Amino acid sequence: MQVSGRKPDWLKVRLPHTPEFNRVAATLADCRLHSVCREARCPNIAECFHSGTATFLILGNVCTRHCLYCNVRHGVPSAPDAGEPARLTEAATRLNLRYVVITSVTRDDLPDEGAGLFAECIETLRAGVPGCRVEVLIPDFRGNPQALDKVANARPGVINHNMEVVRPLFPALRPQGDYGISLEIISRIKRYDAKIIGKSGFMVGLGEGWGDIIDLMEDLAGAGCERLTIGQYQQPRRDNAPVQRYYHPEEFERLREIALGMGFQHVEAGPLVRSSYHAAGAD
Repeated sequence: MQVSGRKPDWLKVRLPHTPEFNRVAATLADCRLHSVCREARCPNIAECFHSGTATFLILGNVCTRHCLYCNVRHGVPSAPDAGEPARLTEAATRLNLRYVVITSVTRDDLPDEGAGLFAECIETLRAGVPGCRVEVLIPDFRGNPQALDKVANARPGVINHNMEVVRPLFPALRPQGDYGISLEIISRIKRYDAKIIGKSGFMVGLGEGWGDIIDLMEDLAGAGCERLTIGQYQQPRRDNAPVQRYYHPEEFERLREIALGMGFQHVEAGPLVRSSYHAAGAD
């Protein structure tokens, strides 16, 4: 049953309108780019924009899937924009970024699932912003190994694929996803290049049990995942899945300690943590 009452105080954040925040927003608008910060209503948009960083959302802002926890629009997307890699590089240059995170909507409608544009963005950034580190947060590509090959062969510093929810909740909340396929993506990352860092993340508060969380972390550790993010689910719209429970910050700290004990190299766990939170700080 959905939790009742007001959100805990630790989930309340204010949106600033500082020059730094406005500069990022203006740059995204000028370069005609989407950010997952806005599309997914990330609670850290204030902190990240204020510090001059953003997670770029490529391949449009309409997803071919309908995961019940996600705020990104779903439906029939437009054709990929071949100019995105150049405009993304322009934005990174204008914002003086040294660490860029690129993610996308899921594009089941494309022959390569959108992997080719990911690779182009990585390569264009590397050429246009020397020394810039690139992290990609990829969809599951429907388990297409050739699609993952394209991304991995472009050699990003980090490949992230979020599990999002525990195994028992996949059928209800990620009906077009597959737990096994997602876990396999994580396990394959190190087979391409030992220097590429494998990363994943998930949310809590959707009805999972503590044991389900531990099982998921054990699965990820066994798959060779090195970095992990754990955050509180917050219902973005009324038609999204309801929040079943708010976890206390002390519980997130406990999960962080358990994950580090399992061998993860870097763990971000907290009520407002999302997959790109403090991404650059882990390097």
